[in-house]
Amino acid sequence: MKLRYQILDVFTGEAFKGNPLAVVADADALDDAQMQTITSEFNLSETIFFRTPKDSAHNVAARIFTPGGELPFAGHPTVGAAVALGIERGLDEVTIEEKIGLIRAQVAVMDGRRGRAVFELPQLPAEAGAPPEREAVARALGLDADEIGCGAFALSTYSAGVSFHLVPVRDADVLARIKVNLPEWNEAFPHGRHSAYIFTATPGEDGNDFGVRMLSPALVGEDPATGSAAAAFMGLLALHAPVATGEVRYAIRQGYEMGRPSRIDLVLTMKDDMLVRGQIGGDAVIVARGELDWA
Repeated sequence: MKLRYQILDVFTGEAFKGNPLAVVADADALDDAQMQTITSEFNLSETIFFRTPKDSAHNVAARIFTPGGELPFAGHPTVGAAVALGIERGLDEVTIEEKIGLIRAQVAVMDGRRGRAVFELPQLPAEAGAPPEREAVARALGLDADEIGCGAFALSTYSAGVSFHLVPVRDADVLARIKVNLPEWNEAFPHGRHSAYIFTATPGEDGNDFGVRMLSPALVGEDPATGSAAAAFMGLLALHAPVATGEVRYAIRQGYEMGRPSRIDLVLTMKDDMLVRGQIGGDAVIVARGELDWA
C-alpha cells in the first residue's frame, strides 16, 4: 500500500520556519496503531490523516496524532490541512470532520505551494480546572516567583478541546530564560497532558501583541506554534477584552526561542462581555511531497 503525503510548515509563509506538519492522504485502511507508527516515523509534533468523511457534503474526515498519542483537535494541523486541500482541490472553503466536531475554514491560495487559512473554533474556551500554583510553576520553569505574572493576567487553566495551563510572565526576557525542571513539572501542571502555555505582552515589538512558548515534555517537548493552546488562551483574553461588543484582533509570535518563528492570528468576537466566536488564522507552505510504502 502506497500512501501519499505532504510536509507543510504552518503558521509561517516561509519554508523551514513555523511548525512542521505531515499530511497523509487516503488513510481509511489504517488502524490506530498504524497511524501512531507512521506519526512516530515522521517524528513531527503532529501528523494528520485524511479519511473519507461520514457526510459526503464535507471534504474530509481527519485524525490527528502526536508522537505521544491522539488529539481530538489541534490548530496547526487544521490550518495545514485546510491549505493542503485548498491547493490540491482548488477550494476557498473546506469542511473537516475532526474528533471534536466539524470545522469550517476559509482558504486563500497564493500559489501551488502557499496559502492561508482561517477557521472558526469548534468549541469555545472554558475554564478546565484549578489554576496552577505560583511557587510550583516558578520551580518547574526555573524562574523566580516574582517573575510569574503579566499585568492583569492571572494563572489559569483553560480548554477549547485540549487543556492548557496558562502562565503569564513578566516580559520577553523572562520568557526566553525558561529552563524546564522535569522533576517538578507534573506537580506544577497537573491537568490534562501537563501542558503549559507561557505568555507575555510584547508592547515594544512591531507586529505582534504577545510572545508565547508551549511546553509539554511528555507530549512534544516544545512546540513552535500551537493553535489549540491559542484557542484556550482566547478564554483568558476575553476576560480582558477592550470592548464589550465587537471584534478584537491579536497577533501572537511563537517558536522564536527554537529558531522556528511562527505567527498566529486570533479574532475574538465579543457580545455583552462574552466571547461568542473565536477564529484562528495563519499561513502555510508545502515543503515536501512523497509516498509512504506501507507493507
